Amino acid sequence: MELSAGLEFAREHSQGVLVTRRAGGRPQLSNILYHVSGSHSSGSQLSGELDPVVRISVTDTRAKTKNLRRDPFASLYVPGESFWSYVVLDATAELSPVAAAVDDATVEELVQLYRAIRGEDHPDWSEYRETMVTERRLVARLHPTHAYGVTQR
Repeated sequence: MELSAGLEFAREHSQGVLVTRRAGGRPQLSNILYHVSGSHSSGSQLSGELDPVVRISVTDTRAKTKNLRRDPFASLYVPGESFWSYVVLDATAELSPVAAAVDDATVEELVQLYRAIRGEDHPDWSEYRETMVTERRLVARLHPTHAYGVTQR
């Protein structure tokens, strides 16, 4: 499957399963919400980037975050409408700094990510920003390198 086809499929969804590797090599799976930005095709952009990026809001203390710090390889499984339709994006991850202040760059990116996933504003941005700092949130940015799966059945 061409990477562009996998990304196009992923753009049509926002729920998936993130797969990272534990220290011993076993997989760690986490249900996540995500957004694909960048212009590998005609998709939306965050921060004006050109290359496709899959963004996920993560918490600093979670296993997936620790795994990505140690080993930046990740896969994102995106289910389709039927059981037989899916795409997997293999990617290299980078992590933003942990949110440290309600107006820092990480919180701004998390605000953009919320809007992109939800398609609407949060009812209380002050509360949201404070929560991002309190929960020690950051953004995992996946840079897809390969796609496989079945998109039609």
